[in-house]
Amino acid sequence: MKDVGVVGLGAMGLGVARTLLAKGFTVHGCDVRPQALESLSAAGGVAHASPADTASSCDTLLLFVVNAKQVSSVLHGEQGAVQRMRPGSVVVSCATVPPSFMHDLGRQLDAAGVHLIEAPVSGGIKGAAEGRLTLLTSGAEAAYGICNAVLEAISTKVYRFGPQLGIASKIKIINQLLVGVQIAAAAEAMALGLREGVDPALLYDVIKSSAGNSWAFSDRVPRIVQGDYSPPHTALDIFVKDLGLVLDLARESQFPLPLTSTAYQMFANASSAGLGSEDDTAVIKTFPGLELPQGKGADAPLD
Repeated sequence: MKDVGVVGLGAMGLGVARTLLAKGFTVHGCDVRPQALESLSAAGGVAHASPADTASSCDTLLLFVVNAKQVSSVLHGEQGAVQRMRPGSVVVSCATVPPSFMHDLGRQLDAAGVHLIEAPVSGGIKGAAEGRLTLLTSGAEAAYGICNAVLEAISTKVYRFGPQLGIASKIKIINQLLVGVQIAAAAEAMALGLREGVDPALLYDVIKSSAGNSWAFSDRVPRIVQGDYSPPHTALDIFVKDLGLVLDLARESQFPLPLTSTAYQMFANASSAGLGSEDDTAVIKTFPGLELPQGKGADAPLD
């Protein structure tokens, strides 16, 4: 029970792996990037060449990949994990994906004798590194019995929505609606302030103590003030994907989402301008005629 697999050793996955290692778990992991495997090994984990090799060593397999296509590849590809997973083991899928995908995946894994917990996460890179994630989960009770110690080790809150797969994904998608719209609004507000010659650090300080503040404003705007867009805390393309999922979900029931539609266009426009791999706050760069703060660094003071 102390052996855990982590597939996808980006900033989130590697942070989770290090948290588990610090709490006494043996962590097996894989990633397509050699440097990520080196980082896992340096932290004390066991690096593997494929998801299949990783899965053969553990009863709980955490997936920290980007989208449904990558989840499918990790589990059912040429070196997919399912072919080597032990009967009764658990896949914990932490990607933000369409709810319908989770339904289908649950049926596929059930046919292979493997449990599925859908567990999209909130808390970001910092939460992953500190073991303070919020997990939004759905799945069978028997699956929790196998992986609950792992879930509790990486989080401060585990929501359990029952056995019906897809509920957790719907809630996470709605959460992303709010975060994406609020980041876009924060960027727009800061862009107007810059255009009007307001000192960005002063504007940030005032708004974070005023009614216009939001979690997204407090969390993201310091990156704008510091010119801190790369490497990304959260890549801009993540919100192209996630807001696309929001719109897809609403489209199924012909439900209007005017603010989400506008925010999606802002992120998509930034991505098409070549900013997709920068921080999501780089959406501000698409506003014309701005003189943005340049590269002060993430640790620079805001005053």
